Amino acid sequence: MVTQNTVNRFDRRRLIATGAGTALAALTLNSKLQAHSAPAPSIVRDMTAANLRGAFGGETMAYMRYVVWANHADKDDKPNIARLYRAVAEAEKVHADNHFVELAEHPGEELVASMAVFGLGSTSANLKGAIEGEVFEVKEMYPAFLAVAKKQNEQGAIQSFEYALEAEKAHIDLFEKAKRAADRNRDMELAPVRVCDVCGYTLEGDIPDECPICGHSRNHFMSFA
Repeated sequence: MVTQNTVNRFDRRRLIATGAGTALAALTLNSKLQAHSAPAPSIVRDMTAANLRGAFGGETMAYMRYVVWANHADKDDKPNIARLYRAVAEAEKVHADNHFVELAEHPGEELVASMAVFGLGSTSANLKGAIEGEVFEVKEMYPAFLAVAKKQNEQGAIQSFEYALEAEKAHIDLFEKAKRAADRNRDMELAPVRVCDVCGYTLEGDIPDECPICGHSRNHFMSFA
């Protein structure tokens, strides 16, 4: 069963998009003044925008991949592993949403290249693919994207990438626990899984008073039990 303390995500998106539009207008009117002001939350650099698109593509594919692997785990009589997949899929959707919102001022069609894991095998093999994908994001993709965003002083992208990077670390630990069980052809033991709907932080067990990544209150956690 999935329960959620709802928040108005559309309001949050509007706030981000409105701030981006205001900052970009200020940049157009007086670029010299803007250079000495607080960093704009919008994406004005092509490389950071391209990295956000790539990250969005990777996260949306991860979401769909985990949904498929969850269905496969259900058929393999491993409902807890399936539940973990669905929780992590929701976290990846949060990351994709954050990246997409940061691109609010960059409309249009783009060819997006993203690293992706393919294959449908045993539950253990699928978990191996999940771990490899998460490790790639933690060790290579997001550190590289963050380095560029910091060099270009893109504060909104920095936050979006940092949220995803920190959340993916927890995903690795959870998938490794699942794989140890699947390697013995067993389902994993799994308490309720909680996902922050702001940054995608994922944990097993009780909901914290506030998210350790983004600092938002416990009301922002979705539960998968």
